[in-house]
Amino acid sequence: MKKWFGILSLLATLSCGNYDRSGESISSGNLKLGVDISYSLMMDSEIDVFQEFYSNAKVNAQYLPETEVIQLLLKDSIQAAIINRKLTAEELKMFESKKRFPEMVRIAIDGVAFIINPSNPDTALTKSQIQSIMTGSAKKWKDVGGRNSGDIKVVLDNKASCNARFIREEFLRNAPIPENFFATQKNEDVIEYVAQHKDAIGVISVSWLSDSDDSTSKSIMKKIKAVGVIDDNNKYQSKMARGPYQAYIFDQTYPYRRDVYAIRTGLKETLGTGFVSFLAGEKGQLIIHKMGMVAAKAPVRTIKIKQ
Repeated sequence: MKKWFGILSLLATLSCGNYDRSGESISSGNLKLGVDISYSLMMDSEIDVFQEFYSNAKVNAQYLPETEVIQLLLKDSIQAAIINRKLTAEELKMFESKKRFPEMVRIAIDGVAFIINPSNPDTALTKSQIQSIMTGSAKKWKDVGGRNSGDIKVVLDNKASCNARFIREEFLRNAPIPENFFATQKNEDVIEYVAQHKDAIGVISVSWLSDSDDSTSKSIMKKIKAVGVIDDNNKYQSKMARGPYQAYIFDQTYPYRRDVYAIRTGLKETLGTGFVSFLAGEKGQLIIHKMGMVAAKAPVRTIKIKQ
């Protein structure tokens, strides 16, 4: 995981900004941060680089399911959070009652990846076939025209996770969770289960698959395969399966996308402000891009052409 020398060298060419270097400020002090467990790899990288630049800053991150992160935020046990949704109107009212006005900043675009065992020949599915699997109407791979003859087992990382919420909102629409679904504890458990069970299909964040230079992502891709999705609504090559990769998430031809937000509830001019600004700024966005995820602000190079 400690592979950030190349990124640090690249970022060192950028300005470090005019930050205070002592006391409690936007570049110094302590920040209690809650992070949805789906984004632990991405945020490990961001925190490492941020603290390398600002040696007087300490970001204390807790990696938890989304529901637990929100609960800590509402209790003021943490001052900032990384999740893939905005705060609801009800949650905002709770903060407003305490004269607190959260800042919500989009920092990345994530994709929901469906992963299968390498021995499973059904590597491409249509959106309607995914719908059938995720609503429980298809319980065998043959029900979606698959060449695999086994029963479908759908694996989620945690009942309180953003991935479980995505399945409920995108497919189930308040219907009961099908009997062939079960939850583990974390993304790594989903990956290991799928790697050992040929009939399983797992639901994880693209962030676990997207960094081709990271040893963790490389080892994961040796254990599983990502399902390509065929979307008839795509304007370009509608019959071509799109995998959950940076290019297809960026051009919106991979259909299962969601935004990632940095939410700050602490006081202004403290480390929470500085860290969120870092994530949304050039350095933080470059790290997201280099990791293979889609940055909310695409990195831009200005090239002067001489005639």
